[in-house]
Amino acid sequence: MTPRRKERALVRPHVVTGGRAHPTRNVFDLVTLVVAVSDQLSGLSPEARRIVTLCRGGALSVVEIAGHLKLPVGVTRVLLSDLMDSGHVTTRAPSPSARLSRTEILQEVLDGLRARL
Repeated sequence: MTPRRKERALVRPHVVTGGRAHPTRNVFDLVTLVVAVSDQLSGLSPEARRIVTLCRGGALSVVEIAGHLKLPVGVTRVLLSDLMDSGHVTTRAPSPSARLSRTEILQEVLDGLRARL
């Protein structure tokens, strides 16, 4: 008997975005914080509804939203730009302490790896 594979998503990412590969706005990097500003969910796709629901509880980064949705970051950016255009979400820049230099980021990764070994 062969082990069962994890089921793959039935809907392809390009279908989720209506075939678009680029957002209408280029304001979303991986650590941009997204906050829901509208409770109106009617007329939204299931993925867009999920984003608004996730962001109601507080600010989430673009990469966290992509992780919750199990979608590529590029697809998530397109969905977020649509939601921003419609007034459902807004963005905030991450706090200055969240912006680390490249050296600091690499040091954090190295420290984390050493802690696991």
